[in-house]
Amino acid sequence: MSSWRDEKNQKALARLESRLSPSFPACVLAHALRQPLIPPTQRRAMESYWRHRPLLADRLARALAAKSGEPAGWQWRLGRDKDTGLPATFRMPPSPYREAASSRGPGHCCVCGQPVYRLGWHQDAWDDGKPNRNATWHSACVVAWRLWTAPTDHLRMLKLRQKRKCPATGRRLLRTAEVDHRVPLFAVWSEHRTRAWPELLAFWGAPNLQVINRQVHLEKCAEEAAERARRRAAPSLATES
Repeated sequence: MSSWRDEKNQKALARLESRLSPSFPACVLAHALRQPLIPPTQRRAMESYWRHRPLLADRLARALAAKSGEPAGWQWRLGRDKDTGLPATFRMPPSPYREAASSRGPGHCCVCGQPVYRLGWHQDAWDDGKPNRNATWHSACVVAWRLWTAPTDHLRMLKLRQKRKCPATGRRLLRTAEVDHRVPLFAVWSEHRTRAWPELLAFWGAPNLQVINRQVHLEKCAEEAAERARRRAAPSLATES
C-alpha cells in the first residue's frame, strides 16, 4: 500500500508542478504537499484546502459579504418561484446575489458578491485584474455555503472547536451529540430579518452553531416548539379579546 501511494504521489506531484503557476497561493501549495494523497491539479488542491478549513471559509465568506454589503433596496424575502432565486424557507441563508434581481453575473460570487479570480480564489494573486468570467462561486464560499446549509456534515470539526465539551452542561460530548443553532432560525426570521444582510449570515455561520448532547437538544427543541406555538396563538388571542 505504501509503495502504491508513493508512486501515485510522485505522479501527482509531477503533474501538479508541471502546471503550477508562480502566483499560486503558497498556503494552498503547502497544504497540498502535506496530504496523504497529493492533489494532481491546482484546482483540486484549492478545493482540498478549503474543504479542510470550513470555519475559516465561513469567516472569509462573511467578511467578503460585509465588503459587498447588501444591494440597494434589498429585503430578505421568501418565494416559491425558482427563477427569482428567492429561498423557499427561512432555514436557507438569505443570499441577495443569488437572486435574479441582484445578481452580478459571471465573474462575481453569487454568495458574497465579490469578484472571483483564477481557481475560485478571492484575491487577485495573479495581479492581472481579470475576474474569471466562467466562475460564479469562490472556492471558500462553496465550503461556507455547505456549512451554513448542512452543518451536521461538519460535526467533527465543530466538536473539536468546543474541545468536545457540551456548552449547555459542561460535560463531555457523547457520540450522539447533535449540531444546534443557538438562536433558532425561526427566531432569526421573526425577530432579526430587518438587520443588515452581512450580519444575518452569522446566524447560519460558526458564531451561532454549537454541538450539544442529544438529550439537551431534545429539551431545547421542545422549548422552542412551545415558544412557536405561543407566538402563533398570540394573534388569535388578541383578536378574540
